Amino acid sequence: MTALSIRPATPADIPAITRIYGASVLNGTASFELEPPDEAEMARRMNELIGNGFPYLAADADGELIGYAYAALYRTRPAYRWTVEDSVYIAPDRQRGGLGRSLLTALITACIERGFRQMIAVIGDSPRQAGSVALHKALGFEHVGILQDVGFKHGHWCDSLLMQRALGDGAAKAP
Repeated sequence: MTALSIRPATPADIPAITRIYGASVLNGTASFELEPPDEAEMARRMNELIGNGFPYLAADADGELIGYAYAALYRTRPAYRWTVEDSVYIAPDRQRGGLGRSLLTALITACIERGFRQMIAVIGDSPRQAGSVALHKALGFEHVGILQDVGFKHGHWCDSLLMQRALGDGAAKAP
């Protein structure tokens, strides 16, 4: 991979983001969606996150968008306002090359800059997502729980592994 650039995502990235996410929905179990959203829905989701101050990043290599990452509220109730959930998606032909680490590192930094205190990774179908589990562990996330058999996709039951990482001051002091 050459000339990697990680930058804020823009509406012009929606077609590539939609393709990357669509491939994940159709072929994988990282997302529990069953049908890929269209570009209009992906644009709506992006606009909502960016409009609410959450980071949404895109990774380009040689002028091609090859991955993206964003943070969203972990839960919507007000007490959770300092806790985000991360999402990282990589184009199928670019996986396992270090891009996920670059994107997640940049996302962590962007969340710290915005004052968030905790980041949660919700990893669907964890036995089949060993790369995602290893990535999160390498960046300081700890295993905090597992929800057994909570999703059914591609003919089998899937778990949700929860991993957590403190951001900035974490819980050491009030926000």
